[in-house]
Amino acid sequence: MAIRLTIPISDDSIRSLKVGQSVLLSGIMLTGRDAAHKWIVDTFIKKTRPPQGDDLEVFQAIQPLLNGGIIYHCGPVVAGLDTGHYRFVAAGPTTSIREEPYQGDVMRLFNLKGVIGKGGMGEQTLRACQEVPAVYFHAIGGAASLIAQTVQRVLGVYKLEFGVPEAMWVIEVKDFPAVVTMDAQGNSLHEKVRQESNAILENLLA
Repeated sequence: MAIRLTIPISDDSIRSLKVGQSVLLSGIMLTGRDAAHKWIVDTFIKKTRPPQGDDLEVFQAIQPLLNGGIIYHCGPVVAGLDTGHYRFVAAGPTTSIREEPYQGDVMRLFNLKGVIGKGGMGEQTLRACQEVPAVYFHAIGGAASLIAQTVQRVLGVYKLEFGVPEAMWVIEVKDFPAVVTMDAQGNSLHEKVRQESNAILENLLA
């Protein structure tokens, strides 16, 4: 039976989650992919580039949304770009491992409680999950239109100049389905599968 969670999510709720558990997420979350993560790290963590344009205003706007919140690795297909009455047509997860160089630092900076994507992440993110605490939620690949139906409203968008897939969309979701595959106790279903696959491969090669 799926566990219902409302965003923002408490530390206690996050620590109680275990790998393999199904959840239904409701509340406000942000989408963010390569451009957004690189922008956050370069501008506000490593500070290798000075804030430009609306950088500071956007940062101040997303801070309260991400505190106790969730980033969704998603490049949505969005209708209504010409009118500003945005609607998600497709909202499937994108491969998360591309954000591995950035994710842990972003989680710590914003006190993120969850990251949603597909394919899992690595040791740096798993370590951050234990420290923050937070979890990694695996969303269903190939179910982009189904997931889009859980998006009740598009509340806004930041950094649209990154392009529609890379912009940070603020969305309200209801009963967004996902599975915990990395938890705050340091368990990773992705690592377990990798180890078991390697063992099978070694046996075949032997």
